[in-house]
Amino acid sequence: MVRVKELVKKLDPYVPGRSNADLARAYNLDPDKIIRMGSNENPLGPSPRAVKALQENLHKINTYPESNTDDLKRKIASYAGVNVEEVIIGGDGADEILDVLAKTLIEPGDEYIVHPPSYMYYEFTFNIHGAVPVYARWDIEKNQLDLDSVLEAISPRTKVIFLCTPNNPTGGLIDKKDIRTVLESTDALVVVDEAYWEFSGVNNLELLAEYDNLFILRTFSKVMGLAGMRIGYGIGNKEFIQYMHRVKPVFSLNKLSHIAASTTLDDPDYIERSNELSIQSRDYLYHEMSKIPQLKVYQSLANYMLVDIRDTGMNSREISEELMKNGVIVRDCSSFRGLDEYWIRVSVATMEEDEQFINILQNILQ
Repeated sequence: MVRVKELVKKLDPYVPGRSNADLARAYNLDPDKIIRMGSNENPLGPSPRAVKALQENLHKINTYPESNTDDLKRKIASYAGVNVEEVIIGGDGADEILDVLAKTLIEPGDEYIVHPPSYMYYEFTFNIHGAVPVYARWDIEKNQLDLDSVLEAISPRTKVIFLCTPNNPTGGLIDKKDIRTVLESTDALVVVDEAYWEFSGVNNLELLAEYDNLFILRTFSKVMGLAGMRIGYGIGNKEFIQYMHRVKPVFSLNKLSHIAASTTLDDPDYIERSNELSIQSRDYLYHEMSKIPQLKVYQSLANYMLVDIRDTGMNSREISEELMKNGVIVRDCSSFRGLDEYWIRVSVATMEEDEQFINILQNILQ
């Protein structure tokens, strides 16, 4: 038997959402009619300009990607309003940026702080590198960060603090003054995950000029509609970014992803339309689900919302299964640290799909 690292043996596998093909096989459904509301994807689809550019460049996939991504960095920097030297691009979404952060910073035994419930990939990535998680707290009832729990968790071994805003899966924002307080309380890197910032209209870029221990994490998977292309980026202190580039794979951003990201940034009308549709869907879903007495729906500033379903008489696995039988995928949140088995996350869809979902959900609960 191959001698696998003991650390890897102890890891819990990351639990992704189910695919259309998997669901279609399991429940004898038409995969093209399945309503995807479990993975926080963009219901508008990708930019038509990006699709056209991909079609025109498919013949180039026999050659290596560009090692120099400065053209895309310049577009990202312009979009974000930062300097090119402050940008790093990842080729497996923001998840690769997390891995590069861990490679750059973590020695075995170093600590990092997370505030469950939040994005689980922080732990999945950092634990592989021998880092030790220390748990702060997200106050579910108030849908806000418990700031004191973060400050109390800081120790001399703290290397990284993760702050997710809007938080996944709760959709709540972290107050900028609380982020500032954390930054001023430590020399650890404070990673502010802004994967969903466009849906809230709130970001923390202005703090970059004041704090060299701030790093902002973003993605093309949400409002940009490119989840399948796997593109993420980080914004931080330019000296630190240079260190990250020393351990980042040279060709991690593939040729077609590069083209798709660049073309999407050239289509601001699409980005605006994408954002508007997601917010319209989010507001509709919140309004309609809030009418259902068995549900407690949390107001969100992302493209999803957290729902407490304990008064339905079902747990998250059971209600997710009933919805899947009817061709709807939502996220069973029982695998999220800090949540029990009575939570689901519902992400936005087209307005037509939203109406179908509400009807299906009402029928199940009746």
